Amino acid sequence: MTEPSANDLDNPQQRSVGLKNPNRDLKLVLVNELEATLSADMDRLDLKMITSAIRELREAFTTFAPYRSQRKVTIFGSARIQADDPRYLLAHHLGAAFAEQNWLVITGGGPGLMDAATSGAGPLHAFGVNIRLPHEQAAAHGLDESGHLIEMKYFFTRKVLMIKESSAFVSMPGGLGTLDETFELLTLLQTGKAQLAPLVLLEPKGDDYFELLLKFMTDVLLPQGLVTAADLNLYRRCSSVEEAVREVTDFYRNYDSARIVGKQLILRLQRLPSPTLLDALNRDFADILRSGAISVIPPTAWEVREQDHLNLKRLSLDFDQHSLGRLRSMIDRLNEI
Repeated sequence: MTEPSANDLDNPQQRSVGLKNPNRDLKLVLVNELEATLSADMDRLDLKMITSAIRELREAFTTFAPYRSQRKVTIFGSARIQADDPRYLLAHHLGAAFAEQNWLVITGGGPGLMDAATSGAGPLHAFGVNIRLPHEQAAAHGLDESGHLIEMKYFFTRKVLMIKESSAFVSMPGGLGTLDETFELLTLLQTGKAQLAPLVLLEPKGDDYFELLLKFMTDVLLPQGLVTAADLNLYRRCSSVEEAVREVTDFYRNYDSARIVGKQLILRLQRLPSPTLLDALNRDFADILRSGAISVIPPTAWEVREQDHLNLKRLSLDFDQHSLGRLRSMIDRLNEI
């Protein structure tokens, strides 16, 4: 599909559907896609899936819109772990600790560890993105009354929300659903399809849940070349709430965010590295550059036009787009400033 022209955007038909406002170019694309969908030869199930997915995402994005500037952490974990389990208490304290840091907590909105984290954070600091299942219903933790409970039909739209809206992730022990969420997130971080963010694997001290899981990665996947040693930098294993919260908050001690502008990766920071450290970064991370050097730049014209984090400092690099584990190590170095 071609991009809409200025004339297309200003014609009466497009003004009649509310396109004469910010993002009207994308809204026109959406209108064109809707027209193409309606004229396509699709069966009823296809149309129901498209309609439900669009509705769910629109309603969820609207719910989260007032909170976009506030940091959020998504906590994955089992729906089947009961309140007398040490992992339940750990999840409760984790939710409370993030709320004390003024972070919002996102869970799957169900029982077990999800309810533990939500009850720890409190309904005003928590969101639940619940999946409608016949056998596991949402726990009564006050999210519905606060307007922070979102009901979804599809797992894929649920995961989109839980990953897109968060700046950090904590995975706790769980079954197939938790493993699915954790490994999809790892895949997105590894391939650059999600913003680089901290992922904590949290379990009580002495628990071997993640030890056994990671042993498969280090003893089977790594020797066969199916993952790289740098990929193992994309997560941290922790055994206490304090350690987990520190891992998340330290990631944003200096680093703020990143975006691609043209072929350049722009890292937005609170503080710039010294010339000596910048030289060291160029030496130690030359392997992740396609060309050129890591350099200090002002806001790009694209960022200025969008008024995108103009108060922050910037580093620019011609990133190779696949060494995400190594990029995480570089961000760790920048956070030591």
